[in-house]
Amino acid sequence: MRVYLSVDMEGITGLVDAQDVQPTGRDYEHSRLMMAEDVNAAIRGALTAGATGVTVNDAHGPMRNLRSDMLHPAARLIRGRPKAMGMLEGLDGTFDAALCIGYHSRAGTAGVLSHSFMGREIEDMWLDGRPVGEIGLTHATAAALGVPVVLLSGDDAACVEMAEWDPNVRTVPVKYARGRFAAELLPVAEAHEAIESAAATCLTGELTAPPASETTTLAVRWQSTAVADELRNLPGVTGRDDRTIAISGQPLEVYRQFRVWMNVAGALGNQPPYC
Repeated sequence: MRVYLSVDMEGITGLVDAQDVQPTGRDYEHSRLMMAEDVNAAIRGALTAGATGVTVNDAHGPMRNLRSDMLHPAARLIRGRPKAMGMLEGLDGTFDAALCIGYHSRAGTAGVLSHSFMGREIEDMWLDGRPVGEIGLTHATAAALGVPVVLLSGDDAACVEMAEWDPNVRTVPVKYARGRFAAELLPVAEAHEAIESAAATCLTGELTAPPASETTTLAVRWQSTAVADELRNLPGVTGRDDRTIAISGQPLEVYRQFRVWMNVAGALGNQPPYC
């Protein structure tokens, strides 16, 4: 059994603030350790369930957060950027299951460090008319590859968002939002035990990806009209209003196109990754 882990940082045990998750933050180095420990808990659970191969993709910000010397020796790490598939780099149909560790809720929700991919640039997103963020788009893209997402860890808002998207995905809340930059935290040992136990349990059942649409439509409302103006020049992109653009096509192609949109928006905005 091959298991894939997409690992973000905002939903990691104990982290609540930009100072925790940005490389210039005063608590970032400690947060890297916390990130590795959540990941290692999930890896231990996967191994208990019989995983013969584990691949971890560092999916946060610069994508150089996880240190290879802190990672469980049974796992391979994908680190650095740019990556054509971003948060899902390395995932393909040979994997039996995917786990989302340290994820957060979408922009506009009352979750810890909530945003959608680019906190300053993206105001809202919709997938086939449904509000979506990193959780939903990751789930839909994995399904298009034939891989089921079976576990998500993060704050309670992220867990609710995943349950609304797919109630079959097991969720592990490691903290409870008290605001965008505050949370009630589970004790660290308890959080790690919950992640490990959930990973072991969810990987022992039937692993079947949900059906994927042949075509999908992604719409994004940007904070800046300049971004929307520039992106409307790309083939297949249509404008819905001054700040909202959309594209339709095969799910994997739509996801890859969105990755290009973010690169363009980052170059135009010249802003830090979020907050």
